[in-house]
Amino acid sequence: MSKLRNILIGAGIATVGAIGVKKAVDYFQEKKQEEAVSQLPEDASISNPQEEVAFAVVESNSVQDFLDKTFGTVGRYQPNRSPKIFEYQDKDYMVIWAYDQQQSKNQMLVFLYTDKGREMIGSVGYTASKTDYRLNMQNTPFAVAVNGKKLQSGEGETSGTNDVDFVLA
Repeated sequence: MSKLRNILIGAGIATVGAIGVKKAVDYFQEKKQEEAVSQLPEDASISNPQEEVAFAVVESNSVQDFLDKTFGTVGRYQPNRSPKIFEYQDKDYMVIWAYDQQQSKNQMLVFLYTDKGREMIGSVGYTASKTDYRLNMQNTPFAVAVNGKKLQSGEGETSGTNDVDFVLA
């Protein structure tokens, strides 16, 4: 978890208060309740460390500068759900849900932290009438859930939705 704390501090990202370790399967099943996520007691242990996730729910406004610099337009993306930063199986990820002011749609952006910085491995734009995606997550244990389907890679369009989520593949 110290690696995750260093990422948060280095990026100037403020948490909402939910920082902890949980069984990954529980954490990802409770994705709708990220604000009220419970933490394991300090003396608790998870039998298999490969099954645990260290996480932080962050303040939406603390990723605004990152979004502005990454996409080159101040205010284009406005976070509309608490972003998540987490460590799973020795890799670090950031997921941001935002509204794209330029294209008038919701967007889920997925980043993998690497030695070179943050690498975007997923982008899903969605409205009630259409969902478009570009995903490069086949080398990760994750997928994007859209309309009951789990997508890991490729580029395309599917029917519209009001919600997409980041889940275990």
